[in-house]
Amino acid sequence: MELFDWFVQTCRDNPSIPIFLTIGVGFWIGSLKYKGFSLGVVTSVLLVGVLVGQMDITIPGPIKNVFFLLFLFAIGYSVGPQFFRALRGDGIKQVLFAVVLCMLCLFVTWGVAKVMGYNVGEAAGLFSGAQTISAVIGVGTDTVGTLGVSAAQKKAWIDIIPVAYAVCYVFGTIGSAYILANLGPLMLGGIKKVKADTAALEKEMNESSLTSDPAYIIANRPVAFRAYSVTADFFDSPQTVARIEEHLKSEGKRLFIERVRSGGNIIDPKPDLLISKGDEIVLSGRREYIVEDESWIGPEVNDAELLDFPAEQIPVMITKKTVAGLTVDQLRAQKYMYGVSIKSIDRGGVGVPVFAKTKLMAGDILTLVGLSSEVNTAAPKLGYVDRPKNSSDLVLVGLGIVIGCLIGVLSIHAGNIPISLSTSGGTLIAGLVFGWLRSKHPTFGRIPKEALWLMNNLGLNMFIAVIGITSGPSFISGIKEVGFDLFLAGIVCTSLPLILGVIIGHKIFKFRPAINLGCCAGGRTTTAALGAVQESLGSTLPAMGYTVTYAVGNTLLILMGVAIVLMTV
Repeated sequence: MELFDWFVQTCRDNPSIPIFLTIGVGFWIGSLKYKGFSLGVVTSVLLVGVLVGQMDITIPGPIKNVFFLLFLFAIGYSVGPQFFRALRGDGIKQVLFAVVLCMLCLFVTWGVAKVMGYNVGEAAGLFSGAQTISAVIGVGTDTVGTLGVSAAQKKAWIDIIPVAYAVCYVFGTIGSAYILANLGPLMLGGIKKVKADTAALEKEMNESSLTSDPAYIIANRPVAFRAYSVTADFFDSPQTVARIEEHLKSEGKRLFIERVRSGGNIIDPKPDLLISKGDEIVLSGRREYIVEDESWIGPEVNDAELLDFPAEQIPVMITKKTVAGLTVDQLRAQKYMYGVSIKSIDRGGVGVPVFAKTKLMAGDILTLVGLSSEVNTAAPKLGYVDRPKNSSDLVLVGLGIVIGCLIGVLSIHAGNIPISLSTSGGTLIAGLVFGWLRSKHPTFGRIPKEALWLMNNLGLNMFIAVIGITSGPSFISGIKEVGFDLFLAGIVCTSLPLILGVIIGHKIFKFRPAINLGCCAGGRTTTAALGAVQESLGSTLPAMGYTVTYAVGNTLLILMGVAIVLMTV
């Protein structure tokens, strides 16, 4: 008992200890799964924080705000390129859909809150949990702090926000995945029909007017370099490199001859170089197609010297106007792409399928694979070679957050109610702008993906940990106050916008089923639902509807945390 008392007093005297205890245990619990079910990291951190908070620990206020602003800036920076380009590009249809879906989320939640007589804090927590937008806990808290009510009233509303969030979040996550992966296909004609349409759309997306290459079907196909001894009858008469590659293309295989051993000498191939029986050649391309080529070339050989040459895999951010807007098919037809394979396309952190008709956007990061000479010739034609680095531009982060906060504190008055973006909303907007600017001018403001992940996850969960610890003493009484009715209200607020969204996407926006479901997942910013939909359909195609709507939804739903508070006052 004395040891426990000592531990409690130590935590009270050193608030950093309970914070990191909450983070460590919360992340561990959040990683656990039972039959596919997981509480998720944010909810786990919150609940562990509530438990730790029973020790009645006081934590200085600025800590949680600092980390929350870091999180918001990272979110804005990540989605900024897709957000602004979608507003003036071909993605405008998906942008409009995301706006409609977010408005449904806001007004359904507001209507339910009004019918149930919920106060400001309950409404904000209901919105945050049911729509699984954890950042609204912070945005709502900041907005409540600007209201012209008593300090006691503010505290009561702020304390109930995380309670209501915790009650509604579990179904918000599980329910969203179930609705979109199971109910959604039923609403669109049944799972068999949706799968058939998805397969047909994949085929359409992969049809090429410029090449018969089927290698675009799925991203992340391994690219390999293999050596073969030329012995097949095809080479009874010598064949040029250009003729061999043309033959491969006619067979639906985009492969390249990278090296040749002839007469004991290793030669870099040229189009008119003749290949004869007894020579050895190195092919590059998708592994499954290279392996198939023994039948008409000859047996594979393990020639270490022949295969000892510099191959490279580099990420390139598309910044050139001549490339943005091209399809993968059109890009592959460019002369400078000879010998270069596109391994994957990353759009705002989400892998986009490498189909022939996949349209490339500025800010996309393409992973190119090929010989160093070929890759380094192609990369500058596409944009900026975004080679991995450990350092982050903290000048951009620091000053960006300052600028956002200064913009956010500016307010106008509607009657007696001050209206502003708050420091939270201002920081999010700053992140959007600076993320977009970085995609336009990639020589500055680099924040590696790993650093963004840390800013995002640690930033939000450090904030949530402090919220849980400080609200711990009143959390149990809060649960009793909101009751089971709030859980049912959360089911309505989660389900109704998604069901209406699927119908609107189908009837009004005329999205194909896979794209429709991806748009719904993106507009609601529910990555878990995207994964469930892709698993249900057996296709990565829904990601084509996810990226643009996610960028818009993530921004609007966070800012709507301000709106739900002001609408419920």
